[in-house]
Amino acid sequence: MKVPSLIKRNVALFSLSQSFTGAGMQFSYGFGPLMVMSLTGSASLAGLSVGLVGLSRFLVSYPMGRVTDAYGRKRGIFLGLTLALIGCILLGFSMVLKSPLMFVVGLLCFGMGMNGAQQMRVGVTDMFPPQMRAQGLGYLALGSLFGLILSPVMVSVAGWLGTRINQDPLGLPWFFLPILILFGMCIVTFVNPDPKEIGMNLQKYWPDYKPVERAKPAATGQKFSARQLLANPSIRLAILSNCAATGNMSIVMVLTSLVLHHHGHSLTSIAISHTFHSAGMFAFTIPIGRLADRFGRSQVMFPGVFVSLIGAGLVAYTSGIVTVTMGTFLVGIGWAAANVAATAFIADHAPTEQRGRAIGVNDSFAGGVTVFAAFTTGPLIEVFGMQAAGFTAMLLAAVPFVLRLVSGPMK
Repeated sequence: MKVPSLIKRNVALFSLSQSFTGAGMQFSYGFGPLMVMSLTGSASLAGLSVGLVGLSRFLVSYPMGRVTDAYGRKRGIFLGLTLALIGCILLGFSMVLKSPLMFVVGLLCFGMGMNGAQQMRVGVTDMFPPQMRAQGLGYLALGSLFGLILSPVMVSVAGWLGTRINQDPLGLPWFFLPILILFGMCIVTFVNPDPKEIGMNLQKYWPDYKPVERAKPAATGQKFSARQLLANPSIRLAILSNCAATGNMSIVMVLTSLVLHHHGHSLTSIAISHTFHSAGMFAFTIPIGRLADRFGRSQVMFPGVFVSLIGAGLVAYTSGIVTVTMGTFLVGIGWAAANVAATAFIADHAPTEQRGRAIGVNDSFAGGVTVFAAFTTGPLIEVFGMQAAGFTAMLLAAVPFVLRLVSGPMK
């Protein structure tokens, strides 16, 4: 089926916007643990930054889904990016003023904003028919690759500038991000009509589209119920698989920074390693999406979780920069497969007017698991060492396979 030009245009705009706004997430994951250690002097709190991002996701995902289901996807995206912009400024000043409290407030604000802006994913699922939905998500995620190039450049410039103006190089990159976020907000204004409008009238925008009933979604106008959503065993399994890959990745992202820092590598080297991780998350999303559309969601989702398990083992049980980077890359690509497939599966089972909340439930659970994973990583490292944290990441990734044995194949 040929993608209409209007849909191509809107997806390209969302993807371009994400390329400008996504660079900051690398900072929160890659340098957040080092910022925490710089502000508190405690390795046991190293997971605080990733935990705060997860907490923000838990807090904002479902409410933002309600906003976009009621008022359209673009309004939620603008709200999210505004919060992210404010959070960037607070994070920069937290390092200037050496304020742990400002760091916590700033990262929560930034995290809620960036996770709110993830309604772009919901918007893309709105604009594509089910048989092309995962591929559409892949096109959106590909936009984050540009942010991968920007991130190490900004870090290098911040390091150079920091030595000349006597400022902490961990704080300076945050002052660059508001400019990129403003660009991203401007780009979203050109997305028309709102993706929710397209999703509710797919046949109008896709002349060749013939509805394919993959599941029995809730009737139009029926009140949304998270309990009813979770009553479907296959949706529970999709959410759990996404949570497992996300929790695994949350631990590994903290672990990667600490392992490389422990072995004396520079901030630029750490940024490059996280760039490979992010490349795994985003560079292959189009073929991943096509595979999920062609062969089924579960045939991509479960191999993805398994790949993330292997990657966590490499990060935990090797010490060289090449093997650690390879491990964090595999965790990224495993998460991509699990996330794209699980998101598409949930979107398949939710009508357009409820899709923001349905995917919000998935994201809220993933945020909760991120909080657990992040806040246990520091104490695990402090008491039992880095390998114990890596082993916990591997255990998280193994959980969906146990549940699948109990619940059977997805439907």
